[in-house]
Amino acid sequence: MNPDRCFGGSLLVLIGLFTNVLGAFIGINIGTDVSSMPSASEVVSIIKTHRITHVRLYDADSHMLKALADSGIEVTVGVTNEEVLGIGESASAAAAWVSKNVASYVPSTNITAIAVGSEVLTSIPHAAPILVTAMNNLHKALVASNLNFQVKVSSPQSLDIIPEPFPPSTAAFNSSPNSTVYQLLQFLNNTNSYFMLNAYPYYGYTNGNGIFPIDYALFKPLPSVKQIVDPNTLFHYNSMFDAMVDATYYSMDALNFSGIPIVVTETGWPWQGGPNEPDATVENAGTFINYLIRRVSNDSGPPSRPNIPINTYIYELFNEDKRRGPVSEKNWGVLYTNGTAVFPLSLSGSSQIMGNATTVFCVAKDDASEDKLQDGINWACGQGQANCSVIQSGQPCYLPNNIKNHASYAYNDYYQRMHNVGATCDFDGTATITTNDPSYRSCIFTGSSNSSAREGLLPPGAFGPVSPLGESMKLLVSKVRYVISAACLLIILL
Repeated sequence: MNPDRCFGGSLLVLIGLFTNVLGAFIGINIGTDVSSMPSASEVVSIIKTHRITHVRLYDADSHMLKALADSGIEVTVGVTNEEVLGIGESASAAAAWVSKNVASYVPSTNITAIAVGSEVLTSIPHAAPILVTAMNNLHKALVASNLNFQVKVSSPQSLDIIPEPFPPSTAAFNSSPNSTVYQLLQFLNNTNSYFMLNAYPYYGYTNGNGIFPIDYALFKPLPSVKQIVDPNTLFHYNSMFDAMVDATYYSMDALNFSGIPIVVTETGWPWQGGPNEPDATVENAGTFINYLIRRVSNDSGPPSRPNIPINTYIYELFNEDKRRGPVSEKNWGVLYTNGTAVFPLSLSGSSQIMGNATTVFCVAKDDASEDKLQDGINWACGQGQANCSVIQSGQPCYLPNNIKNHASYAYNDYYQRMHNVGATCDFDGTATITTNDPSYRSCIFTGSSNSSAREGLLPPGAFGPVSPLGESMKLLVSKVRYVISAACLLIILL
């Protein structure tokens, strides 16, 4: 047996074991087409505040790389599309790039990957023939610097290279870049790297001509009659995100590459759009991102690869208001540049919601029927475990004594407590999201910046209203199991 192959196979097994023990991660993309971009040190401070552990840069900005030093944050640096050709044509250019943008910063800055270009096969197809050569040149430069085990080389690609991603089991890469794709996969396989995929359910839904329901794109639970099933494998897909990842796995299978893991380098949902972009809303973006975090954090893969977690980078940290295109193109950021959240979220996957200065509130719609509002109050105050004591007679939020006011408080209290584990602001169509603080006089709504309550923290036993109960408990057990496993591993190593 070839010792190198034996070592490589053992390494893959170890990587798989460590991935399962440590769990999947949620990272963030940091774009810079921002008119009021904070300084690099301010950006890193914001990242630390939100306990983000992985970031992807679209270039190799020296200020950011210096600011990230000694932070422990894992960094993916980017070769821009403009640099791909030069690096592909010259091994010395690749060596110089690695020396300047990687070797000079490690180990202080924890650079773990180089993303070569951005969707090269679809955005600059004329560079496709030289893409893998550029990747090879960079890898050889890493080998020469003894960094090839720490820093992996890959290239983010759009799902557009798969013309028919559904059903996933029959998906295949576009025939035109097939030779380049094959070379790309061969490179990833030979260097134990991973496939970088940009997967956007927002575009899958908005460009889908109504084929799939929006709940499928937003990770919302679907009734049994609307569940999406692959007719060939009979796999049930609970989200378009999972189907997109699986379509990519099946496409690799079609070219006889089955051992390359996928990392989703971009996914997200815009929170504002133009008149012809009705689905780009704060509520939809908040729903997608929070369900995404919950989905990735359960450490499972798509139906065809259930044991391979889907490490994922959210697109993106801040709105890039200088980008060209429709309104939605400028509104993907999950944080404002002052570090506060566009909508309630927990980027670290913990129970605390960050960014209370821009909290949104869940309130009753003006045109909702009183019967439906009463049903909503009954559910929120009962099964939903909202704190409804303050809307009782004599309490701060009893007056004005009308059903809409009481529903708004109950809805919001439930939503603020539970949205970070999947709860939404709907209540059978009687609720809506607003950024206007509905607090008045001594009636302070949960989540208000005027509140001294434990904002965003889950109360004991608050998992009940979110289905299913077992999912939340599984996350807790998974974390406990990780701590135990890590402790055992440390003992063995010592």
